[in-house]
Amino acid sequence: MVAGRRELLGFASVGLLAWTVDLGLFTCLRGPAGLGPLTAKTLSFVAGCSVAYAGNALGTYRHVGRPRGLRPCAVFFAVNAAGAAVQLLCLVVSHYGLGLTSQRADTVSGAGVGMFLGTILRFWGTRTLVFRSGTAPAECAGGSGGRSGGRTGSWNGTSGGRVGSWTG
Repeated sequence: MVAGRRELLGFASVGLLAWTVDLGLFTCLRGPAGLGPLTAKTLSFVAGCSVAYAGNALGTYRHVGRPRGLRPCAVFFAVNAAGAAVQLLCLVVSHYGLGLTSQRADTVSGAGVGMFLGTILRFWGTRTLVFRSGTAPAECAGGSGGRSGGRTGSWNGTSGGRVGSWTG
């Protein structure tokens, strides 16, 4: 169970760093750089995803080995886009479907409930679709090689045997 906790804490730490990069860059691009909100958010989202991918590949999931090629990186970005869509969907349902239109309701639904559900999706997708055993890590995290091995079993680590090093 310690390995699962370590994985979750690593994922959360990397996510916090990526969120900080996303927010900081968005703020700079919207303010001093004078970019429009969609352009600024797109650029900050890509930067945040890149930081998250590198952090997970080089830190949280280093024991799986670094993926090779563009596929794992593309899947990671798709998983993160799906997580962002979950956040937006929560906001849409709350604001337009339920009529909860206050700033507080929007914050709770989008940044609270939506972020929570989106993070669960990102965690599941990252560990099962991107950094799974038998998957080679991608070059967008830099470098090649790495150790092989990893985990098998359910997405929550409660069943299945282990192959290689679980803790890295």
